[in-house]
Amino acid sequence: MRYDIIIVGTGAGGGTLAWALAQSGKRILMLERGEYISREPENWSAGAVIRQRRYRSNEIWYDEIGRTYRAPTHYCVGGNTKFYGSALLRFRRQDFDKVVHAEGISPAWPLNYSDFEPYYTRAEWLYDVHGERGIDPTEPAASAPYPHPRIEHAPRIAQLESDLRELGYHPFHVPLGLLTHQAGPERCVPCATCGGFACFLHAKADAQIACVDPALKFPNVTILTGARAVRLHTDASGCVVTAVEVMHGDERERYEADIVVVSCGALNSAALLLRSANSHHPGGLANGSGVVGRFYMRHINSCFVAVSHVPNDTIFQKTLAFNDFYFGEHDFPYPMGNVQLLGRASPESLAAGPLTLPPDVSVDDLLKRGIDLCVMSEDLPNPDNRLTLAADGSITMRYSENNMRGHLRLISKLTDTLEHIGCAPYLIETPSYCDRSNSVGGVNHQCGTVRFGTDPRTSALDINCKAHELDNLYVVDSSFFPSSGSTNPSLTIAANALRVGDHILEKWQ
Repeated sequence: MRYDIIIVGTGAGGGTLAWALAQSGKRILMLERGEYISREPENWSAGAVIRQRRYRSNEIWYDEIGRTYRAPTHYCVGGNTKFYGSALLRFRRQDFDKVVHAEGISPAWPLNYSDFEPYYTRAEWLYDVHGERGIDPTEPAASAPYPHPRIEHAPRIAQLESDLRELGYHPFHVPLGLLTHQAGPERCVPCATCGGFACFLHAKADAQIACVDPALKFPNVTILTGARAVRLHTDASGCVVTAVEVMHGDERERYEADIVVVSCGALNSAALLLRSANSHHPGGLANGSGVVGRFYMRHINSCFVAVSHVPNDTIFQKTLAFNDFYFGEHDFPYPMGNVQLLGRASPESLAAGPLTLPPDVSVDDLLKRGIDLCVMSEDLPNPDNRLTLAADGSITMRYSENNMRGHLRLISKLTDTLEHIGCAPYLIETPSYCDRSNSVGGVNHQCGTVRFGTDPRTSALDINCKAHELDNLYVVDSSFFPSSGSTNPSLTIAANALRVGDHILEKWQ
């Protein structure tokens, strides 16, 4: 059977696009290399998820010197959103402009915030975002309120918010995609196993729950799981993608469509384009500019535990963030980034990586009194930060951190607050949360490997995320980002998928 459109991948990009097109009546096929995550007690087991890595891929990736790593990603319906922390923030208005950092330039996007704003609003409703407008001074203008009220802080976090306000900061409630409003057993019960875990209740607004499952209610929409796309084929002219070749179990199969959308995540989308090289596209599909695989970004994320002087019995902790230094301060006029709370540490998460404790602090102290935080800063696009293919076709990563001055300054600003917010005057780093020790780790916020732009010499995609060099190939995930901002990327991926969906619907009309 020939399809009107094939979407490769079912995460924040592909899943959202499938939902956006489902009511068109067009024949839509979603190809997903993974399967559905089973609903089982292990969903919420830190031992199964962290120690046993039950849901992680077994694929092997390489770093730039040939060391091997188990790929730190998940292949399943819903993609990595099945395991995300549900933080759904908009990029700030200035993130779409050229921004001068202490160590370089974050380039302007070919579109402005105003081009994305209506789609941010739609994505917030689609993903059931809870939040509150008007608190964060960096927050961009919005055309509608959040669809649901903010998730309230636990008492210890409410005190933290009050203490930060006394310092003149502007802490705000993290916008979260959770299904707290529905009745019955699938209603969100705020728990300690949200970020990093699949939700047993199906009460997290991930791409499967919010988009894929509703799209599949339409008879024109089909999904094929266990189908790994290995190559895209073009016609004799090299201008049109004609088929997607997949490994489905042990069988090699081909599926044809008028439009093909690649949405495998920034690393796997670039890898698929590179693996699809042919005589017309010797460097890989959409890669006449040579940018495919390059300009990889993943954010500079440092994770810490602050040791509270009083017990922290919070269960669901990821409710607070502040952006007071997002764009710098009077004597350092360069962006620093975002500070946000994480989920609570567990014995398994603390044991997962090296942990250096002061002499008077124990792991038990962290579990009883710890407040877990992430400091997130923008890494700048560098053409040498890239993925290539090993001889066997496997992903090989090369990545060197940059823009550390702003990041280290933000950590220092956070440290300066600790005694005022009722904590010991030091931060304890928990590097296993967001592994920056090698080029392969830290892929949670992967982006930038198939960038969009107006100039085919410097970008792979046009402003509608269609390949410059092919008439019917789109890439709809975080690959298209020219820069990463200092904000969780999922809402921007979903908003862009809705935007591209409108473009495709207009073409069909």
